[in-house]
Amino acid sequence: MSILRPGAHRAAGTADDTAVLAAMLRVEVAWARALVAAGIATDADAAAVAEAAAGLDVDLPALAVAAEAAGNPVVPLVELLRTAAGDASGAVHRGLTSQDVVDTALVLLARDAVARVRADLVTTGDAVAVLARAHRDDAAVARTLTQWAVPTTFGLRAAQWLAGVDDAVRRLDGLAFPVQYGGAAGTRALLAEPEALPALAAALGLDAAALPWHTRRATVTAIGDALTTATDALGVVAADVLLLGRPEVAEVREGAVAGRGGSSTMPHKQNPVLSVLVHAAAQQAPGLAAQLHLSAAGAVDERPDGAWHAEWPVLTRLLELAVTAASQAAELVAGLHVDTSAMAARVDAATATGSLDTRGGTGEAGRLVDLAITRWEETRA
Repeated sequence: MSILRPGAHRAAGTADDTAVLAAMLRVEVAWARALVAAGIATDADAAAVAEAAAGLDVDLPALAVAAEAAGNPVVPLVELLRTAAGDASGAVHRGLTSQDVVDTALVLLARDAVARVRADLVTTGDAVAVLARAHRDDAAVARTLTQWAVPTTFGLRAAQWLAGVDDAVRRLDGLAFPVQYGGAAGTRALLAEPEALPALAAALGLDAAALPWHTRRATVTAIGDALTTATDALGVVAADVLLLGRPEVAEVREGAVAGRGGSSTMPHKQNPVLSVLVHAAAQQAPGLAAQLHLSAAGAVDERPDGAWHAEWPVLTRLLELAVTAASQAAELVAGLHVDTSAMAARVDAATATGSLDTRGGTGEAGRLVDLAITRWEETRA
């Protein structure tokens, strides 16, 4: 957590060092159980590894320092776990490589983060659907290239927000979360028993990838792209609220919450803080997703020489950012106030001055609202 990441407490435990450590230990314990399924280890070995992992007292700062010597934290962690496992140490990490553990651990964290983002997107979508339905026929000025254009309805504007959230949920639902198991160079040479992979996947509740994906990073880039699609959609909502909430527009406003939105020098102000923070997240996520693609393009040979390492801080940051923004957006939309009288007055004023082309009225706005809501109901079912 950082004081320069307002709202990061909403994502506590998503992908911090403690969460990464716990996920890596989960992988090692699940692998020991997979060795039992493959006939390589005994139930007693797996139980001893699990007990050792549960009782392991890891000094995270010291582990971070030790990680430099191997280029990743798995090597020093495995040493600690083998020592703690005693006679069962032979069942620790046997046949795995460091990348198998880190990749699978990050997939575990990503799966859980995606579930949290999806839940908040559904909350947001449901609230937006209510707005779209309630304001289906409430006239508002449509703006194109920043200028008044033709009449629309606030219901249709909300329906467009809903369609963006809908698209994001569908992208998240299409993600795969595979385990990583390839061994030192992706050949599975040290442990080729076919039972091990499905047993590992089953123990962790992940997908069993037919081939190792050490240098095929589509799993990671797909997660990054889907989360960025989510922050894109939420960023549009936030940007619209920021525009429509300006005092000279005053068509919507964030709900007031005690202690939120104040200024350090101007006590009269009530800043739209949630919109600002969601908008900020939407500005950051695309760059993070792009870095994942750059790393994917540089994943050479059978194990990458730095491109893989560059993914870790980027992916974990993106997970935390998306979880935070989705939580903030759900609260933002739930408390949003809509001033239809201000919208109607602006339509009337624009019409009177000839600044609005009203010849087609609001066209098919109502039908489009209905279509968006129907599609959303199918998605969230």
